[in-house]
Amino acid sequence: MPANNAFSGLGRGWSVGMGSTTSSPAPTTVQAQAIAAPSSSASVVGVTPPEGCPMHKVQEPVKVAPPSGCPMHQGGSPTGEEPAAVGPVHQNGAYEFVGCPMKTGAAGKGQTDIDPTNMMPPPNQLPAQDQPFPLPLNREESTIPRAGTDKNWVYPSEQMFWNAMLRKGWRWKEEDLGQQDMSNIIKIHNTNNEQAWQEILKWEALRARECPCGPSLKRFGGKAKEFSPRARMRHWMGYELPFDRHDWIVDRCGKEVRYVIDYYDGEVNKDTYQFSILDVRPAFDSVDAIWDRMKVAWWRWTS
Repeated sequence: MPANNAFSGLGRGWSVGMGSTTSSPAPTTVQAQAIAAPSSSASVVGVTPPEGCPMHKVQEPVKVAPPSGCPMHQGGSPTGEEPAAVGPVHQNGAYEFVGCPMKTGAAGKGQTDIDPTNMMPPPNQLPAQDQPFPLPLNREESTIPRAGTDKNWVYPSEQMFWNAMLRKGWRWKEEDLGQQDMSNIIKIHNTNNEQAWQEILKWEALRARECPCGPSLKRFGGKAKEFSPRARMRHWMGYELPFDRHDWIVDRCGKEVRYVIDYYDGEVNKDTYQFSILDVRPAFDSVDAIWDRMKVAWWRWTS
């Protein structure tokens, strides 16, 4: 089956999550060595200082930290208890699979709770029953900051995406996909999310003074069957309806801002894997959002 046909049939409506946490490696410890003092008659010319001396230490690059008001600098619970995990369950330990296809992982049996941050069940890296071919388990890190942490969201693996499609009623025998098709689909999925985030950043630039740390993504969800008022109006004017819709909740330095993203069919770019035409804008949830949309509409009209 051609890959392009697979994109339009299977790239629609599959909402799979992203981002995670990881710990930094501990710095190397340099162990000092005892050195016997040379006698007065011994020559010191050409003697190399031992490895424990300061000149052998590698200078680590200076790390520039975000402003002190950013979420990653906030202290723990005043009661001394460990803070609850931030973000969806499937992001916990996600970095174990970033760039490491040899790792294996699976959701525990009996885990059926739906995560409210992305409306998805826990991750499942196990091959599905009667799956015709193996799929990679490695996951790609996004450029989208994950709210409440100093890490980014992490995209699903091909195996996770396959299992997500099965949960939504799709069956392989009906579509006859190949391994390369799944690889292309996951690349399109990731590219769409990166494109959506870049559009959100353009809107957030209007409020840059309010959030010097920069925005981050707090949660998201798919609403493929709930067409936005803007999409309905376009349809009444003769345009096609979007094949999918997402609502992304952005953390603007403590303030939640909802963005509506409509996905329309487009031509597949085999070089960049861009497939969808995105309509991204802040929802009419506040006076600020209304003002921003009016301002941008005026700019477009007069440009």
